[in-house]
Amino acid sequence: MLGYQYREDVQAVADAAYNYAKSTPLIKDFRNTWIFDLGDTVLSSFPYYAQPDIAFGGTKYNSTKFAIWVKKGISPAVPGVLDLYKKLQSLGYKIVLISGRSESLRAVTIKNLKNLGFTNWEKLILKQTSDAGTTLLVFKEKKRNELIAQDYRIIGNVGDQWSDIMGEHVGYWTFKVPNQCTMIS
Repeated sequence: MLGYQYREDVQAVADAAYNYAKSTPLIKDFRNTWIFDLGDTVLSSFPYYAQPDIAFGGTKYNSTKFAIWVKKGISPAVPGVLDLYKKLQSLGYKIVLISGRSESLRAVTIKNLKNLGFTNWEKLILKQTSDAGTTLLVFKEKKRNELIAQDYRIIGNVGDQWSDIMGEHVGYWTFKVPNQCTMIS
């Protein structure tokens, strides 16, 4: 995770996604969409897990402590993903970000994204209080179903967890990037 292989693996996925995207004809009657998961697909939590007291996941996960770190707005971009994001936009795709992050983290998340160069997304979908207790798989599937009902055409979907790319309406093609944090623990 600290060497070059993770970056090469993510870049291989990004290259495959871009090659697929540029070969897919876009239908003008639909909102041609590409979905990105947020955590550890777009924004990396690796610096959080690299802290000595977290020990790369060697300690029990603490959601409160993680939220405090997220509120700092210092997550770096996952290598290679910003380039893919911008290339997809240049091809005409609408970008939708779907995350299990709480709605209470919207402002800091937007600031973090914009500081890294992620701009002009179509939607940033975060978990509402009413979604509490809902698994990420169910939550993300529900949000994709809502997009389909609004005439979005999901062409591709990139995520680091299976819950990001499983269920209904995942897109025509899914791309799973490695997760440097969960692979460590």
